[in-house]
Amino acid sequence: MPQPGLRGLVRRAAAFYARLLTALLAILVLILVLPVTLQVVSRQTHLLPHYIWTEEMARFLLVWTIMIGAIVGQKEGIHFIVDLWPEFKGRMRAFMDIVSGLFVLTFGAIFLWFGIEFVDFAWFRISELAELPLWLIHLPWPILGASWLLFGGEKFVDDIRVLIHGERA
Repeated sequence: MPQPGLRGLVRRAAAFYARLLTALLAILVLILVLPVTLQVVSRQTHLLPHYIWTEEMARFLLVWTIMIGAIVGQKEGIHFIVDLWPEFKGRMRAFMDIVSGLFVLTFGAIFLWFGIEFVDFAWFRISELAELPLWLIHLPWPILGASWLLFGGEKFVDDIRVLIHGERA
């Protein structure tokens, strides 16, 4: 059943964003293979010259891959799972999820706040080897924080509903 109004719009936008991130994650992993392969081949053989930019490019891609993977994992509910009481159902499960959700939301806010400062710090700096703008490697932190707030907030609202009204509809 479609959800009405703003809540439904936010849910659809969040679902689209999650699908976009999942696709981007797959693409980044595929792209990451190229600089890593060039590094390995150039170090082990003399077939390729030793490219310095590949190491930095691999580092940038790895940071983005890790952060996007953490976002997707949080959206799918598989990133922050410690199931101490798996037998809990209904309101008790919702209460425990709310407690853990508060931590996720807190960390999301911390990543967003300090991530913005992190990007600001790197705004006019460039990397040493490939001369890439350093804000590119710092940008995933506030994106991670905002995404955790979005997806964690969605789950938090759902858990509040279950706590108030009972089982999930």
